[in-house]
Amino acid sequence: EMEVEELQRLLAGMEKEHRSLLARMEAGEAELERLRKVEGDKAAQQDRSAQLEKEVAGLREKIHHLDDMLKSQQRKVRQMIEQLQNSKTVIQAKDAAIQELKERVSYLEAENLEMHDRIEHLIEQQVSRGGPSARARSKSEYVSSKRLPGPKPQPLIRVVET
Repeated sequence: EMEVEELQRLLAGMEKEHRSLLARMEAGEAELERLRKVEGDKAAQQDRSAQLEKEVAGLREKIHHLDDMLKSQQRKVRQMIEQLQNSKTVIQAKDAAIQELKERVSYLEAENLEMHDRIEHLIEQQVSRGGPSARARSKSEYVSSKRLPGPKPQPLIRVVET
């Protein structure tokens, strides 16, 4: 009987140890599964990391290309601004020359009017004196130039000889 009790006690101990080993085995398998999952996540993260590195490299390349294009456009804009400033300077010089010519034209028109007035005055004097070669001539014979349309001539001081 003692042997049977001893065997039963040993059998109970073995069953207890068996349950303990089964629990440890299940815990080990769970840990192994968790580690496999972590390894899988790690591999997925490495794949994602490699993909992101490729994207970053592509974006850096695009940024570099855009920087080059931007610098080129800035150079073109600076050249255009410089050309525009040069053109403005040329235009201002030409405007000044045009203004000077307009003033000269006004001055010459005023002189022309003064000369016409003097001629008219001289004609009137010759007609009133009744000189030998004096004959009544119309103003249109002496004054054949036409006045140009445009800005009015500058004021004129008439000097009349008496």
